[in-house]
Amino acid sequence: MKSLKPTMREKKRYLLIEGKELRKNVEKAILDFIGVLGMSKTALEWIKENKDSAVISINREMIDSVRAGLCVWPSKIEVKRVSGTLKGLKRG
Repeated sequence: MKSLKPTMREKKRYLLIEGKELRKNVEKAILDFIGVLGMSKTALEWIKENKDSAVISINREMIDSVRAGLCVWPSKIEVKRVSGTLKGLKRG
């Protein structure tokens, strides 16, 4: 299978988030705020999970929608940093 050209690939951003029960709450927050179609456009991937923090990967065009969905969710989910690379996320 031929790989995609760099211009055709999906651009991703990495978010460092903090909160309680992140896997369940993040997915519900995005689903409730932007729906099923928006959830599929985010291309959400879980990179790393700790007890109260996680690193997720999402599509660059959906950053604002995801952040808004996490802000209006009743349980506190805070976005600490956004970066284009995992290395840049660790620096700060």
